[in-house]
Parts: sequence; C-alpha cells; structure tokens
Amino acid sequence: MSKKDYYEVLGVARDASEADIKKAYRRVAMKHHPDRNAGNKESEELFKQANEAFEVLSDPDKRARYDQYGHAGVNQQGGAHGAGDFGDIFSDIFGDIFGGGGRAGGGRSGVRKGSDLRYNLELNLEDAVKGTTVKIRIPTAVTCDSCDGTGAKKGSAPVDCSTCNGLGQVRMQQGFFSVQQTCPRCHGSGKQIKDPCNSCHGRGQVEEQKTLSVKVPAGVDEGDRIRLTGEGQAGVNGGPPGDRYGQSHMRPHKIFVREGRDLHCEIPISFVDAALGGELEVPTLDGRVKLKIPAETQTGKLFRLRGKGVSSVRGGGPGDLLCRVVVETPVKLTRRQKELLQEFQTIGDTEGQQSPKKTSWFDGVKKFVDDLRA
Repeated sequence: MSKKDYYEVLGVARDASEADIKKAYRRVAMKHHPDRNAGNKESEELFKQANEAFEVLSDPDKRARYDQYGHAGVNQQGGAHGAGDFGDIFSDIFGDIFGGGGRAGGGRSGVRKGSDLRYNLELNLEDAVKGTTVKIRIPTAVTCDSCDGTGAKKGSAPVDCSTCNGLGQVRMQQGFFSVQQTCPRCHGSGKQIKDPCNSCHGRGQVEEQKTLSVKVPAGVDEGDRIRLTGEGQAGVNGGPPGDRYGQSHMRPHKIFVREGRDLHCEIPISFVDAALGGELEVPTLDGRVKLKIPAETQTGKLFRLRGKGVSSVRGGGPGDLLCRVVVETPVKLTRRQKELLQEFQTIGDTEGQQSPKKTSWFDGVKKFVDDLRA
C-alpha cells in the first residue's frame, strides 16, 4: 500500500513553517494518541503516520529530500521507524507539558549511534564538473581507547542509575497521558559513572584531527552532498559512529556562471566587429572554439553553443554554453580616431535606417510629449 503524503497527514500546506508543522503535529498526536484511543487500530495507525511525517518534515535536510524525491528520498534515513522512535518524538514535542523534555535514551544499555556531521566542501568549477579527489582535515570525536567508550576508569564500570534503575527513562502520568521521558540524572544512558576515565573525563569520547580523502564525482553542483559513511560523531556507550556529509559549495569562476547543466559567459566585442561581423575564439571547459559574429549584432545578443555546458551527477547529456555579447565602447581615443568617428557621425544615419532603435525611441518620446500637450 502506498504511503500517504506527509503534508496531508499533518494537514498543512507544502510551504508551512516549522512552527505550523509542530502545531499541526501536536493537534494530530493529541487526537490519536493510544492512551486516548485504547484498542482503536485506526487511531494507532494515524498516530504512527503523524510521528513519521513529523520526523521528516521537522528536519530541514530530510524535508528537502522529501520535497524533491518524495518517500524514496527519505526511505534510508527518515520515515519508516519503529514504535520506540515514535515515543521519542512524542516526548520531544509534549515534554514541556509534563515537566521534562529530550529524546529517550534508547533503553537500558544507552548504546546510541553517533550524530551525523557536515563539512563545507569548497570546489572549483573544473573540479566539480570533471570530478576529483580532495583531502580534508577535520576535528572529530572518537571513542576513547582507554575506557572503550564507557567513560569509566579501567578496572571499574558504570553502575545502574539510581533514579531510573538503569532503564534510561522515567514514566510520568498526568490525566489520561502516560509519557516516557529521558531520565534527568543519566540523560538516557541508564548508567552513572562513579569513577570517570582520566583520558575522556567520563565522556567516553576524545577529540582528534583526522585527514579524509573525499572522492568528488563528476557533475556535482552547489549544495550536493557527498556521504562519508561512519565518519561522523562517535557513538554513545560503544554505539556505531554517525556519517559525515560533505556539502559542495562552488567558488566563483572568473569566466563562467553555472546554472544547472548550462554555463553562461559574457564576451566583449568591439563596435566594429559588432557592426561588420567577424569570428572570435570563445573559451569552453574543453578548450577554445570559434564563434561567428554576424554583422549588425546588438549588445545583449545570446549565442548558444550546444553541448558545451556540463553534465549532471544525476546523469544525462551535457547542457549548453550561452555566450552573451557585450559591445564595448572604445576608450582613450587618439585625435585621428575621434576625427574618424565625428566624420562617420556627420555622413552617417540621415534616414534612421542605421539606428532603428534610436529612431523609434525618439519617435516614441515625441509622440508621448505631443499627447501630453494635446
């Protein structure tokens, strides 16, 4: 059975703000919470759908992937989760009502996957288009070797939390609600450290500098993300590390501006070439090509060189190179050049045939003024 649209589940528009999404989730979750609808399978399913929708739409990255690719964009990292995750989300949203907050700690062991991290990957246009391998040096938190991530000094071990009895959660009852929340003493780990490790001071993690090789595929564009599996923050209490995402950012190019698969550039030409026509050499990412400029070319005219753009990392052929002609006014004229231009102006356009835009513009101005006087 196909999944229902997440925006429809919460009853919000696709451009809804974060506050609107949170408010809508509160309303739907309150209505269909299992404690209010005991034995009602339909309400239970609607409650699960609301939690799944909120987990995706409340996360900017997951929401962006969902908006672009639908359910397929979040299948691996968001969306289909178990009932334990739903309780965590519900506790996050309603924790302030019942005097607490924060996600549940993940049960008695407190073993949790590390957080995902982001790294801004600065790329030149040429490297982004053709692909490359770059080395980055990053600070990263890794599992402490001295205590194997437990946070306790060697020879000792964490003990069960005295507040939650090692469960990592406490249950709070108010009215018809019964909500599990993260234990305020052990923060969900279910353990207390009586004798902390000297290396990590009880955190279970230490910071190191690490060099990574990042393979950049050909065709990446601004904002594309490259996943480095297992290179995120270290897990908690021996849990697996998260992932690191290199988010690409394009450095400005001296010649080209990229828009998707197409490249844009401006080509300055002299007014003589614009008037009489000529042939120019135009740079592309693959080398120079010839561009024929027809006579009487006006500034702003676009010339399209097909197949001289770039290919996308998502596949497909290359785009085009769009060259915009800019007629350059000559500067620092010699006396003889000025004389020739003045002579050209004197013997030039007597009937408005050589400057049609100029003539039609002045005719329009004259008509406008005459209409005002009429």
